[in-house]
Amino acid sequence: MTTTADTEIDPLALEQQVCFALAVTNRAVLAVYRPLLEPLGLTHPQYLVMLALWDHEKSAAGAETAPLSVKDIAAALQLDSATLSPMLKRLESLGLITRTRRADDERATDVRLTDAGVQLRQRALEIPPTVVRRLGVDLDELERLRNALTRVNTAARAAGALDNDKEQRG
Repeated sequence: MTTTADTEIDPLALEQQVCFALAVTNRAVLAVYRPLLEPLGLTHPQYLVMLALWDHEKSAAGAETAPLSVKDIAAALQLDSATLSPMLKRLESLGLITRTRRADDERATDVRLTDAGVQLRQRALEIPPTVVRRLGVDLDELERLRNALTRVNTAARAAGALDNDKEQRG
């Protein structure tokens, strides 16, 4: 005999947790990216930094591109500067970026792509379509998923999610 309690969904069941679905999906998707990024000499977090810099470069549309500050990159990637700094140091050692202290504010650091960093974008163009093929998921479905995740992220940030992280670390 089945009771009402037996048929109710357990709110603490692992398979019901959004955080679990996000965590395992994140690991699986990053595993798809890893072998594609290795020939470029990039980790996934470094790839995200390069994407932010390439976006900035592209937005200049041929004009002299102003540098991005570390603070701007951190904001775009929703990271703190302390997390970003080691990645930037590594990208600089790879010859993909330069970091320069601002003359008017030594606390601020500007980041620019080098010629090698600009040229790496051409090689990276194959990554998105290859990821889509390897995932075997329709592009429209991936776009809907990205949009839904963006809404969830916006809601979490509005709820102070990242502010709580800073309080716990601070």
